[in-house]
Amino acid sequence: MSRPRVRLPGSASAGEVIEIRTLIDHPMITGLSSPEPRDMLERLEVRMNGEPVFTYHFDNGSSANPYHVFFVRIEETSDFSFVWTHEDGDEFTFEGQVSVG
Repeated sequence: MSRPRVRLPGSASAGEVIEIRTLIDHPMITGLSSPEPRDMLERLEVRMNGEPVFTYHFDNGSSANPYHVFFVRIEETSDFSFVWTHEDGDEFTFEGQVSVG
């Protein structure tokens, strides 16, 4: 089973740009170079307070255990949701919050 890991700061100042890091344990098997059946994630979507802030669509060239780093400007205490979607429709999720104050 895939296990997502996310590094979010616990707090930030209003207007600060925060760094977000994500990693998910997943083999990302394309089925092209091995006899194993295809096993690929399709998409990662990150939302802040319900609004999308980062989306990535995986391709055949994606490595195992995909890792992403991106930056978001935060103005208020915000809830984040991270959803990795597998090609078969399964979803792996993580939720977190960054406090502003």
